[in-house]
Amino acid sequence: MTKPIARRKGQATTPKDVRDRLALQPENRSGLVIDEKRRRQVVSVRIDASELAGMLKAPFRPLNVGSMNRAIRKQEVGRR
Repeated sequence: MTKPIARRKGQATTPKDVRDRLALQPENRSGLVIDEKRRRQVVSVRIDASELAGMLKAPFRPLNVGSMNRAIRKQEVGRR
């Protein structure tokens, strides 16, 4: 039996034979699941595209030509 190694920063190294059995690649993510009997399982985590919704915030306010021109004029006034 191979054992993962926990590091100081909370990261764990998954042994090569486990990575091979799970077909984990360097860019893949894995998770550790602990059940009610305290059994631990390493699982491959796949992210569904719907989980990405809402990660990017909308701009504070939309810009238009009028607001850009006002900002330019304000900067010009401040330079005089």
